[in-house]
Amino acid sequence: MQATATVLVYSDNAGTREQVRLAAGRRPAADAPEIEILECATAPAVLEALEQGGIDVCVLDGETAPAGGMGVCRQIKDEIFRCPPVLLLIGRPQDAWLATWSRADAAVTHPIDPVAFADALAGLLRRRNLVQV
Repeated sequence: MQATATVLVYSDNAGTREQVRLAAGRRPAADAPEIEILECATAPAVLEALEQGGIDVCVLDGETAPAGGMGVCRQIKDEIFRCPPVLLLIGRPQDAWLATWSRADAAVTHPIDPVAFADALAGLLRRRNLVQV
């Protein structure tokens, strides 16, 4: 198992980034590695971080402006070689179809339910084989 996993969190709202940090905790599940959070408030910062590499999972806020997480998700899925899995934060359950359009690997709604968020994040880490066997 990898010692730590790096989770990129994109939101223009510092409160949302804090909610993600609190919901993820030090590790989202017992079989998951400890995580390090890399916060980004702008789309260019997301692209730069992904180009540098080392990101295991992205958490993108669909409510961010001017470049929303859904559009950024679709862009990185098209442009980033071996794009890490994306967990999209959506405003309401009815927006799930937009998360599918954006090619997100998972989606959870605002306000963030810590249990649902940690479960979704751990699931994406499992898909990346970043958990204990």
